[in-house]
Amino acid sequence: MRNSHATFSQEGSFYRPTLLKKVEKALESGDKKPIKTWSRRSMIIPNMIGLTIAVHNGRQHVPVFITDEMIGHKLGEFAPTRTYRGHAADKKAKKR
Repeated sequence: MRNSHATFSQEGSFYRPTLLKKVEKALESGDKKPIKTWSRRSMIIPNMIGLTIAVHNGRQHVPVFITDEMIGHKLGEFAPTRTYRGHAADKKAKKR
């Protein structure tokens, strides 16, 4: 099993400074309202644990509750951008 804290320190973290300001403000005020962001490439850092961050997937904001296992991952990993609706051929075969 990979240690997420080791990943966080090795890769060098990128996060949008404005997102970090919003996170710090939410922690100070104790506000549980989701924080909206378009920055899918920002890395999840330990300060974000316990917060809900609404990550944009190109169409809408997907709420992501941050846990300690997510540290070192990117926010975009938890907001899928593509939906798979199945193949058209599968629908024809089911009607038979």
